[in-house]
Amino acid sequence: MTDVKRRGVMLVLSSPSGAGKTTISRRLLGADDDLKLSVSVTTRAPRSGEVDGVDYHFIDRPKFDQLVRTGELLEHAEVFGHCYGTPAKGVEARLAAGQDVLFDIDWQGTQQLQHTARSDLATIFILPPSVRELERRLHIRAQDSDAVVRRRMEGAGRELDHWEEYDYVVINDDLDRAINEVRSILTAERLRRGRRTGVADYVGDLRRT
Repeated sequence: MTDVKRRGVMLVLSSPSGAGKTTISRRLLGADDDLKLSVSVTTRAPRSGEVDGVDYHFIDRPKFDQLVRTGELLEHAEVFGHCYGTPAKGVEARLAAGQDVLFDIDWQGTQQLQHTARSDLATIFILPPSVRELERRLHIRAQDSDAVVRRRMEGAGRELDHWEEYDYVVINDDLDRAINEVRSILTAERLRRGRRTGVADYVGDLRRT
């Protein structure tokens, strides 16, 4: 296989809570060595099974505010009373090395990235098959109280208002199909001419032979 140097992709997945973006993200990461997760910082407490430094960097609010003040976050937002942000350190180095970075963030963070890194972005909005199914998944997850589930359902409408801001939309009514669709999008984005920085040299070599 001919290896042509390229710049990495910032692949953004967003969705209402419970639509499946985290599950899709984990499956993608497990199957693709060239895709690495951008680990966000958050002020919320870890959920059952979450590991600090793997799922999130769990920090307190004063530390988060300091990162914002010093410009160390590519994007940040407050969601359901908790703060989330993407550390800038290391992302550019990964992109320059041809490594793709996966962002599991909401519409607020995506809007910020669209202002600061639009040429590197490929954004995907994950939709649930129905509101009833979305609520069922939140209850099955059993990681939040009924009150939190109600807040998340109320917030789902606000999330859905932003689907048109994304490059692609995937309906997660079948998990395997949704994963394959996201994988196809990533493959296409990797082949964009503007990201394949080594093509000019490759074509030059072809013309000299």
